[in-house]
Amino acid sequence: MVATVILDPGQMSARLDLEMRNDAGDGQGGIVPGFAPVTPLWARIEPVSVSEEERVDAEKFMGRHRIWIRFREDIAAGMRFRKGARSFTVRALHDPDETRRYLVCRCTEDGR
Repeated sequence: MVATVILDPGQMSARLDLEMRNDAGDGQGGIVPGFAPVTPLWARIEPVSVSEEERVDAEKFMGRHRIWIRFREDIAAGMRFRKGARSFTVRALHDPDETRRYLVCRCTEDGR
């Protein structure tokens, strides 16, 4: 039996935009990757870890986050959340207590 998750809805205080892939042709047989907005929503962003990598002239980091949202059926891996200039790519998602109240999205954030 799965324990019921208790989450204070007031913790969903981050306003995010959900985006889906919307690639376009480049006119030469290739694609130009892009995203199109789906809907704004409230979420809880929970940082999990961060790793750093040094490149030739810059440092780059990858953050891992759990993003909690109200349950939706139209989210899949590869979509992303946007908060201003930050973007969080959905890698995996699950319903934590199988009640269809919440989704926990495991996301990565690439940055400099």
